[in-house]
Amino acid sequence: MSDWKIFQGDNCTPHDGVDRLPKAPSWRKFSDDSNDSESNAEKKKRGASFQVRSQEVELVNAALYLRRPLLVTGKPGTGKTSLAHAVAYQLNLGEVLYWPITTRTTLKDGLYSYDAIARLQDTSQQGSNNLDQVKEIGKYIQLGSLGTALLPSNRPRALLIDEIDKSDIDLPNDLLHVFEEGQFEIPELIRIAEKLETVEVQTAYKDKTEHTYKHIRATVKQGRIQCTAFPFVILTSNGERDFPPAFLRRCLRLNIKEPDESELEKIVAAHLGNDENVTAQAKLLINEFLKKRKEGDLATDQLLNAIYLMTRRNAPIGEEKDELVKQLLKILNSSEDR
Repeated sequence: MSDWKIFQGDNCTPHDGVDRLPKAPSWRKFSDDSNDSESNAEKKKRGASFQVRSQEVELVNAALYLRRPLLVTGKPGTGKTSLAHAVAYQLNLGEVLYWPITTRTTLKDGLYSYDAIARLQDTSQQGSNNLDQVKEIGKYIQLGSLGTALLPSNRPRALLIDEIDKSDIDLPNDLLHVFEEGQFEIPELIRIAEKLETVEVQTAYKDKTEHTYKHIRATVKQGRIQCTAFPFVILTSNGERDFPPAFLRRCLRLNIKEPDESELEKIVAAHLGNDENVTAQAKLLINEFLKKRKEGDLATDQLLNAIYLMTRRNAPIGEEKDELVKQLLKILNSSEDR
């Protein structure tokens, strides 16, 4: 038996075994400091390690030239979101603005939010005069990811609208005007434009990198935002629904295929290196992964998870290893999960 288990289960006294954990996988590193050089390096590695095919290169360039959104479909784990990070990394577009979609998401969620309740509470406590209240309004407005992407800039920003197929029926059509005109209004600022022409607001940027730290706050003039460089927009879809023809007509469409054996080997090498132990274990697990993928959906990160665990110094062995691999490479649409 190996000693890879840190949590032992029943009848075990408290201990500091968690200190034995090796470094986290490159795709699961975290930092509480956005200025941390290691954290930023790992984010760059996410874009650098993505293996891009020729068709993807062609359609990304077409989207850049035509200033059109790119609707990317494919099975889970094929790299739809990673493509956005790869483009942002190579073109120095800075942080990828991320907008996750749910059934409750509206267009306004992506454009901006206004905290009227907090403003009312602060006003009642401070007793400010009317002009002071007007000047403070920027504290209560935050641009969403889509709104931030449309701010005037010299180069396009990178925007990832994730799982657009989960939206309600109206959202794709609601996006049409914004995609066509590249602009929107903030009614709360339009109403006070005569008293206050410019207002500084918070944006959706979080990382203080060399490309985005100047854009964490932005100035809005007369309540209107008009892009000067249309953002590079990727909308991802798992193919769970159809979209209106008008929406599809305004998007370029890319279907990402599942990676084959040679592409999987490159992905593993990019994330885990070319160590002999990693390479030997990877070939075995890649073969098993490809066999199981024929039975149902498997995501590439499931393979990476398995290889990472099996190549640690204290990796499980024997039947314990086989059972863990079986669980890690579990088919996503298995009847066991229904």
